[in-house]
Amino acid sequence: MGSAERLKDFLGPEKVITDPAIVDLYAREPSGLASKAMAVVFPESSRDVSRIAAYAYKNNIKIYPQGSTSALSGSAVPSEEGIVLSFERMNRVLGVSVVDSTVDVEPGVRLGDLNIELARHGYMFPIDPGSVNVATVGGSINSGAGGLRGARYGTMRDWVLGLNIVLPDEKGTELRIGCRTTKCRQGYDLVRLMVGSEGTLAIVTEATLKITPLPEAMVTALTFFTELEDLYEAYKEIKESRVLPLVLEFMDYETALLAKEASGAPVEVEGHMLLVGVDCNREAVKRVEAWLSELMRRHNAKRVFTAIGQEEAERLFTLRRSLFPAQVFFGNKRYPGKRLIVLLEDIAVPPSRLLEAINRIREVSNRYGLQVSMGGHVGDGNLHPSVAFPVDDEQVKRKVMEWHREVAKIALELGGTVSAEHGIGTLKRGLLEMEMEALGSKRALELMRGIKRVFDPKGILNPGKVI
Repeated sequence: MGSAERLKDFLGPEKVITDPAIVDLYAREPSGLASKAMAVVFPESSRDVSRIAAYAYKNNIKIYPQGSTSALSGSAVPSEEGIVLSFERMNRVLGVSVVDSTVDVEPGVRLGDLNIELARHGYMFPIDPGSVNVATVGGSINSGAGGLRGARYGTMRDWVLGLNIVLPDEKGTELRIGCRTTKCRQGYDLVRLMVGSEGTLAIVTEATLKITPLPEAMVTALTFFTELEDLYEAYKEIKESRVLPLVLEFMDYETALLAKEASGAPVEVEGHMLLVGVDCNREAVKRVEAWLSELMRRHNAKRVFTAIGQEEAERLFTLRRSLFPAQVFFGNKRYPGKRLIVLLEDIAVPPSRLLEAINRIREVSNRYGLQVSMGGHVGDGNLHPSVAFPVDDEQVKRKVMEWHREVAKIALELGGTVSAEHGIGTLKRGLLEMEMEALGSKRALELMRGIKRVFDPKGILNPGKVI
């Protein structure tokens, strides 16, 4: 009897799927990266996860924890034969405390669904990746996700207070780490170690997250500029104005056009896009709207659209939320009928170096003869240049991977990083080494490998990722 069949015996056949057609759906990422697995397992409790981990440890079976496979760095794709551990059935919001400003959730809860529940209490969970409607809490913890509100609220590492985890050992040991309080000292910070670890150290089965009140009101401005330099000057003035926006987003002209075509967004694209969201009290709405409009026009904005309130703002957000669909749409237009990989870069630079970074990326893209779309979370210096190419075109693939390395070098030369929020996965392992070498810190990689051995001595959790 095979390992997958034995899993059915002690978990129940309803929790284990071995049909290759279904398993293949869980062994791929939206970027086009794909692999194989022997089965998909659907735990329904922490106890299930513990039993699976102990069984996998005893039988040397690789485990690939998975949320909704919206990752873009290869971190959710199996690298060797093993089982995909899907948390889609562990999707409950366990409790909300407005007084404590916390929510307890299982890892399969989607961020969009979580915010629907929190809105009933006048609160929100502020981490807002482009895939917010499908991204799960567990996947966002593992990837260290950021998103559109990163300019104000940072990334997942700033919002996770405590975790229940399962270790890949002979007992499937269940641990509680962290606290339910904002201030918490428990020796070394194991919670922060889990956030961004890409499922390589332990398996998250429950999380205590911080929450924050919904803004009383918000003013959104969607603006288009003919010149990048004008857009950057407007961006700089916002940053220097003592106003801390909720949202500061960018798309270049060509990408904004593709996003409109892909999404049908109800706005006319007339240049490079800057999207700004500023929260305020209700009495200040008109004043903030006038300030934003005047600031943009002072920097030669060609068109300014404004919206008051979240419902109106969603119309303007449609364009920016379509960044990745636009990049896929572009690839399909250029290579019709081909299976594609969409390489979505994820660098960050200090915001003061943004314009230089954008111009240098455009220059290197032209040098390689690649059509590159570009957008990003410019409020925190995070850019997402992207290239789509056919899986079976080795010549183009080599060129793209050289470009990929050149973009990483630009980020490092400008004082930035090769990975801001998408993680390392398989695509950026070499770039992580390059970054540590540039910092004179290659010894850090040895420390990371030592940590991996302590948590996962047999190397069965998401092997081949990060280090």
